[in-house]
Amino acid sequence: MVTAILLAAGSSQRMGAPNKLLLPWQGKPIVAATAEQILAAGIDELIVVTGHEATETAAALTHLPVHIVHNPAFVTGMTGSIQTGVRLARGDGYMICLADMVLITAREYQELAAAFDLRYRRDPHCILLPEYQGQKGNPVIFSAAWREAILGHPEEEGCKSLVRRHPDHHLYISMTTNHILQDIDFPEDYRALTT
Repeated sequence: MVTAILLAAGSSQRMGAPNKLLLPWQGKPIVAATAEQILAAGIDELIVVTGHEATETAAALTHLPVHIVHNPAFVTGMTGSIQTGVRLARGDGYMICLADMVLITAREYQELAAAFDLRYRRDPHCILLPEYQGQKGNPVIFSAAWREAILGHPEEEGCKSLVRRHPDHHLYISMTTNHILQDIDFPEDYRALTT
């Protein structure tokens, strides 16, 4: 069983005034579109971590069967939001998803979860890393064996150093599209995806 932890807490400062996760994508807010793809993949549990504009973000998800949890310390960085989700997660693996990666399809999430499940049987400490033409992307899936290491991780902007320290447990999955590399940080990123 894989738990998806959807990080939807950031203040999207590089986007400017609008909250990028509430911008429209194919007729719905970006955060909802991303969550729908994860759920369509058959992921067992989806935890959405909110922060900036938490009420508005939660309102965009009311029609979906997700567990919403608020990270009041979201301004301290991504790691706190990952930890907030991991504390509630029940899965054998934690798929750390970014809410602005709206191009990743249900099939791609499903492919990654299935690959993790297969490797987990042989390596209970596996860390799955998707890549496209040699570039590592997201979502990363951590085995739940790393739960305490994640909860105690001191760096504020994610768990990259934790990943780097354990190369023997890496599982690289080569993807056929660059969706795992495409996030939305700046207005021009959003315009490129919608024009």
